[in-house]
Amino acid sequence: MPRADFEMNLTLVQEEIIQLSSMVEKAIYKSVDALKKRDVEASQQVIDEDDLIDIKQQALEERCIELIALESPIAGDLRILISAMMIANELERMGDYAEGIAKISVSMGNLPPLKPLIDIPRMAEKAVIMLRNSTQAFITRDVDLAGSVVESDDEVDDLYNQVYRELLTYMLEVPGSIQRATYLLWVSHDLERVADRATNIAERVIYLVTGQMVGNSALSN
Repeated sequence: MPRADFEMNLTLVQEEIIQLSSMVEKAIYKSVDALKKRDVEASQQVIDEDDLIDIKQQALEERCIELIALESPIAGDLRILISAMMIANELERMGDYAEGIAKISVSMGNLPPLKPLIDIPRMAEKAVIMLRNSTQAFITRDVDLAGSVVESDDEVDDLYNQVYRELLTYMLEVPGSIQRATYLLWVSHDLERVADRATNIAERVIYLVTGQMVGNSALSN
């Protein structure tokens, strides 16, 4: 394959990463909005559409594997393709978290709301910004932007801890709230994991550009 064709294929891989990231971003927003509005139908749509995210991730991975097999790329090109596969996997897992939030929303059904959702949508907003910035950092090889994503993870962790303490207080003081509080704990945990996955992507970008490993990048589930 001529070099120009190979570079075109690398560009296509990166465009597919952008598309997959956009699909995941929409799924996260939609799942949390449906939860907030108690829209079971919209939640079910998120669940149904997760298959599209899975298919996109699988197709992207297959394209990368094919390029590696046909071209035997070395050095920087190989790192880009391996990074793209790892990032696609992180994005697919984020899609699973959005699906998980939607399933929780469906399970809650007609249960009366425990409290107005304020911090959980804030967590979603911060996590999605991290997702968007980590994807952009990969496309532009922007180490500074990737570093800002890593730093932002603490903000989401702080919000998660705040939600956890508040919901635990509800459980202790209002025994009848335990089931509803547990559902919201699961939601906040899923969003915290989205932020962790975005951090993994950012750390992968830093490695791609500098060759230096940072953080743990150890989430596997």
